[in-house]
Amino acid sequence: MMNLKLSPVIAGTMNWGVWQANFTTAQMIQLMHECISYGITTFDHADIYGGYTTEEEFGRAFAESGINREDIQLISKCGIQHTLGSRPTKVKHYDYSKEYIIWSAENSLKFLQTDYLDILLLHRPSPLMQPDEIAEAVEKLKSEGKIKEFGVSNFTNSQTDLIRSRTEVACNQIEFSATHFEPMLDGSMDYMTVNGIKPLAWSPIGSVFKADTEQSQRLKMLLLEFVEKYEASADVILLAWIMQHPAGIIPVTGSCSTDRLKNQMKATQLQLELEDWFAIWTESMGAKVP
Repeated sequence: MMNLKLSPVIAGTMNWGVWQANFTTAQMIQLMHECISYGITTFDHADIYGGYTTEEEFGRAFAESGINREDIQLISKCGIQHTLGSRPTKVKHYDYSKEYIIWSAENSLKFLQTDYLDILLLHRPSPLMQPDEIAEAVEKLKSEGKIKEFGVSNFTNSQTDLIRSRTEVACNQIEFSATHFEPMLDGSMDYMTVNGIKPLAWSPIGSVFKADTEQSQRLKMLLLEFVEKYEASADVILLAWIMQHPAGIIPVTGSCSTDRLKNQMKATQLQLELEDWFAIWTESMGAKVP
């Protein structure tokens, strides 16, 4: 069970750096302050973002921002050894040795210019994970006050059980949206609810506006109707759809736009009518519910 309170929408920083927006320090500072003013106080990182550069850029901005560390929550992920960026990695792989987890977490602390992470996540599961070694790293980081909570990302239920057999898992960040709804059918959401694991959802808008498929076309047609009915934008409706699930899913939004981030917080106040919630699922499936 996670004892940490996160904001109802999490700001994902993956695109803040060179991978997309390429914000300056001043622009990052402004975006941080605006996020906080909207009620978005949790910032989601991973060491690999920007080819291992975005954490350092964010940390530089945070150090100059005047923001109180206790007023925000910082999440980061470790484990992926990427061929992108400055590291001499020849083959993309995962490293979950005790030494690497500790080194990576401490590296994130240095780059983010903070004394602790609110949550450290294992970014993706590895067939070579040693649960005892992972647990030793996690317990050491916790005992030294370097992380408050520990979780996983993109883990199946059995993979999560493997880690939970040795140390507590507070959350699992997975892909979930109206166009990628399998986790609510394959037992993932039920598993997390039963075991007190908080689900975080990356790509929460899904592929509605990214892909021109029959699925996205059906959803766009329905959303045109709902935008008028609810007087809300399509992305707000899609986020509200996620947040209405009883598992208490927190979306991690990848938007870099201050106006869009502000608007997306309206999803926390939007309750879809029961039939409308099912209508979105129906159009995504292209069939009636069983």
